[in-house]
Amino acid sequence: MKLYKTEEGPVLEDRDVFYQLTDTDWDVLLNRGDHAAVLTSLSRRALKLPNFNPLTAALAPIGRQEVWAAGVTYYRSRTARMEESKDAGGGSFYDRVYDAPRPELFFKATPNRVAGTGQNVRIRKDSKWNVPEPELTLVVNSLGEIIGYTVGNDMSSRDIEGENPLYLPQAKVYSQSCGLGPCILLSDEPLPAETGIKLEILRGETMAFTGQTSLKELKRDPKELVEYLYRDNEFPYGCFLLTGTGIVPPDEFTLQSQDEIRITIDGIGTLVNFVTQAS
Repeated sequence: MKLYKTEEGPVLEDRDVFYQLTDTDWDVLLNRGDHAAVLTSLSRRALKLPNFNPLTAALAPIGRQEVWAAGVTYYRSRTARMEESKDAGGGSFYDRVYDAPRPELFFKATPNRVAGTGQNVRIRKDSKWNVPEPELTLVVNSLGEIIGYTVGNDMSSRDIEGENPLYLPQAKVYSQSCGLGPCILLSDEPLPAETGIKLEILRGETMAFTGQTSLKELKRDPKELVEYLYRDNEFPYGCFLLTGTGIVPPDEFTLQSQDEIRITIDGIGTLVNFVTQAS
């Protein structure tokens, strides 16, 4: 089952049929522990939507949740972070955290900073080196249980973070710095290690960059990341946790305004964002 958030309320996709759910609060729904039974019951009295188009109708699948992120969870990310920060003397930080018991976790976005599929994400006007980071994103309820998955776009200013690792919040947290969508794949089971993640960046009619990886390259267990995040922490509405990236464009690449970012994760769908920059 997949769950979409729309202006008219939640939409359930079950076996390629879309249902408009009514009188259903998004945050309450995400924190239910019996999704399959509840949603099956709701769909029996729901309106079918034969012409539902997620690209035009779906909002970012977030209510009052916070968005957090994990870093340096793929070897490719470790190498890229070490390279970009070596001149600032911070390269060894990333090498050590890759092998450390405690993962890197950081706050990423409030709901108002999140873009859904078909919406704009932003590159900073004080940065010259910007990239998207395609990431499997965990949907976690208030009890710390993984109840589903979505696609995440962790927009990052590599030159700002590379100048000094302490600048990470400025490189990562700003308006329209995060994309989520197009839906939530509801499942409390781990995704297969062979699950593929693909990034495509279109510049006009040209494919400016493409890359792919799979979850078998993810060093950290998703449940381990959630356990660390929920230590001495409370999330009354649950949270979203981006799990890190294994796809990093080459150093000479940077995003430009009007680029189209497409992130596809097997079994979930494709998140499409368009790049904008404040004047």
